[in-house]
Amino acid sequence: MVDTLSSQPASAPARGLAARVIGVLTSPRTTYADVSAHPRWFGVLVVVLIATIVPTVWLLSTDVGQRAAIDQQLQASEAFGRTVSDAQLQQMERIAPYFVYIATVSQIVFLPLMALAIAGIAIAIFSGVLGADASFRQVFAVVAFSSVVTGVRALFSTPLNYARESLSSPTTLTALVPFFEDNTFAGRLLGSIDLFLIWWIVNLSIGLGVLYKRRTAPIATTFLLVYGAIALTIAAVRSVLAGA
Repeated sequence: MVDTLSSQPASAPARGLAARVIGVLTSPRTTYADVSAHPRWFGVLVVVLIATIVPTVWLLSTDVGQRAAIDQQLQASEAFGRTVSDAQLQQMERIAPYFVYIATVSQIVFLPLMALAIAGIAIAIFSGVLGADASFRQVFAVVAFSSVVTGVRALFSTPLNYARESLSSPTTLTALVPFFEDNTFAGRLLGSIDLFLIWWIVNLSIGLGVLYKRRTAPIATTFLLVYGAIALTIAAVRSVLAGA
């Protein structure tokens, strides 16, 4: 990675929302310079919410999606060593038609809160610890625009999930390296690493690098190492629970 470019002058006209959304994916460095100079975030959050919620609503409105949601709950229970009774299974089947509403509300609440949390952590590290200068509005706008990648993930994954009749992510490393059983440590580790999340981390790192005028590579490397550590922890915990 090369050193970040300086931000666009404040007098430069801001790009439109559509140009920014596309630019985050095609020319992130230039786009994030524009976002840093003109930190408007509401429109992109609406776009990402629509891109995330609409495919989810469609999938969970189908019998395939509802069965997949029930299977996911059963697998989660088994992962924690719990056995689902017939009565509990029947209860899941009764509430299956309401999964779509639960998922919609969850995404409306979770996505902005997650963006706020990530922005808070970023400003605490860069401004609080490293002494860099940026407003919370600028950081939040960068984080909000990086979530375009997660919106693309939803649009990409939902048709695949329908075809697979599963809600598990089709973009984990397991899909690229299908040589390990799901119940092995290696399988659990690869299943915890998502290619779209790696893309999002790199994209966010570019945005923060542009905003704080720092090189992208150290930022991305640090974030990816943290992500790898989290994936290792998840795989280890799941293996312990499975053996319990």
